[in-house]
Amino acid sequence: MTDARISDRYSRASVAMHWVMVLAFVVVYAAINAMDWFDKGTAARQIAKNIHFSFGLLVLVLVCLRVVFRLRGSTPAIVPAPPAYQEKLGHLVHLALYGLMIAMPLLGWSVLSASGKAIPFFGLDLPALLPLDKPFGRQLRDLHELGGNLGYLLIGGHAAAALLHHYLVKDNTLRRMWFR
Repeated sequence: MTDARISDRYSRASVAMHWVMVLAFVVVYAAINAMDWFDKGTAARQIAKNIHFSFGLLVLVLVCLRVVFRLRGSTPAIVPAPPAYQEKLGHLVHLALYGLMIAMPLLGWSVLSASGKAIPFFGLDLPALLPLDKPFGRQLRDLHELGGNLGYLLIGGHAAAALLHHYLVKDNTLRRMWFR
């Protein structure tokens, strides 16, 4: 991928990384919801779990790359400039999304570790982050589930705001992160 700058858009690498992460999140959420379709202990349910686990950890890898792109690149201006409160709210939502993309995979990895389960990552078994402690694992699982629900709100709000800016405000917010 090239890192060519376009003054009114994010770099091609940043745009590609954003949309790859969107796809990873779609898979993460689809897999966890698909688990409900299958009975406990079935191979299909385990496949859905492994997909959720692997793509969740992939989000962690991708967000690390994304942070590098973000630190190396520039942020194109929104034209016309939004009110200051919208800028601040946008920054807070982005900060929360980055926190989610880092915390949730680590929390999921910790859930599996404390529960004494394998940590699958596309056919590899990763080492445990925590010692076996099933009660603590259940607490972490509840926290991970809460974070997943918060993720629906943050991701949905982020997408809704981009569409609102594009169709109602008619600024370049969405176009900055869209393909040419």
